[in-house]
Amino acid sequence: MEFSEVVRRRRMVRRYADRPVDPALVDKVLEHATRAPSAGFSQGWAFLRLDTPVDVARFWEVTSPAHADPEGRWLSGMRTAPVVIVPLTSKDAYLDRYAAPDKGWTDRDEARWPVPYWYVDAGMATLLALQTVVDEGLGACFFGITPERVGDFREAFGVPASYQPLGAITIGHRHPEDTGSSGSPARRERRAVADVVHRGYWGS
Repeated sequence: MEFSEVVRRRRMVRRYADRPVDPALVDKVLEHATRAPSAGFSQGWAFLRLDTPVDVARFWEVTSPAHADPEGRWLSGMRTAPVVIVPLTSKDAYLDRYAAPDKGWTDRDEARWPVPYWYVDAGMATLLALQTVVDEGLGACFFGITPERVGDFREAFGVPASYQPLGAITIGHRHPEDTGSSGSPARRERRAVADVVHRGYWGS
């Protein structure tokens, strides 16, 4: 698929067909994710791969907010995904890397960072994963894990405290009835390029 077509087709899929995903494709998604740029080549990301029915069911059990989606529409669709990948990031990996001799900083002071690149870089890795899914003809959706559920998630999957989950990615074959988003994109128009690009000077 042409790259421009991958970009155009990328969207969040919220319901999946009852078909398995080839493990080799999941391998490719994760390999591509690790090709993302990272500050100082810190590579402070990690990915929890859940691709068995038992592990996927456990993920939903420990992360689903009891108060959310009272009619079950969102969860019932998302739970049909056969694969869940959780991208995580380690702030310590970045603070340690930039305290190394070749970087010149003598401490791990977080205030030196203009923005938290541990989130920026893991976000770029996540986007590469989403784009790879589209290129392989599959569907995916990225969504958050609510803060009150992160502790249960860590305990269930043995995730160390030094790694913070960004959210989760469901992956699968798109269900034929999933014809478009019923979420915010269905209620809001995409902003025009001219409205968001400021060339040379941010004028009024």
